[in-house]
Amino acid sequence: MDTMTRYPIPAAPARTEIVVRGSRFIAQAIPTSTVEAARAAIAAVRAEMPDATHHCYAYQIGYGASTVAGMSDDGEPAGTAGRPMMAVLRGANLGDITVIVTRYFGGTLLGVGGLVRAYSDATRAVLTIVPRTQRVIYQYITLHVPYADYTMIRRLLEANAAVIIDETFAAAITMTVGLPADQAATISKQIDEYSAGRIRIESAHEYGMI
Repeated sequence: MDTMTRYPIPAAPARTEIVVRGSRFIAQAIPTSTVEAARAAIAAVRAEMPDATHHCYAYQIGYGASTVAGMSDDGEPAGTAGRPMMAVLRGANLGDITVIVTRYFGGTLLGVGGLVRAYSDATRAVLTIVPRTQRVIYQYITLHVPYADYTMIRRLLEANAAVIIDETFAAAITMTVGLPADQAATISKQIDEYSAGRIRIESAHEYGMI
């Protein structure tokens, strides 16, 4: 797994608009955790505004060294939309995001420099207002818990922002738990110490986002 265990992402979509010499540039920033989600977001914007002149975009899925990126000028002169949008996006310190700038042509040509500035400014404007949160990567473990330790272990897990995914009550309690990956070793050690070894921990090598 990548060592990146949490990273900044947009908390919700954002939308704003700028006008440059009569052309409207409608910028949207949309949380997208996969390339498929990015493509779906782009398709949804096209469907919402089918009469627009261009729908240019840039997306980053993941964060840091594991980023998958994509961009498009969507018919604007090469390098005047997607590339400057991506340059702004890369400087925004956000992962799992798609920015789409929809243009309604206002009758005045902006030239190469004008287009670069307009798409950059529109992207910058929406990234300024998009709310932020964190994506946390979890490591999954299985706990075999005696009934006498159940209340204690629930409190410990809740105090450490763990997520209880499943519980089975039999001779003992089997719990499937997601631990924040950057704290998994510390929390596992606490569980072992607090229960004096009574709780058996099966460490999994699976990771995911909850």
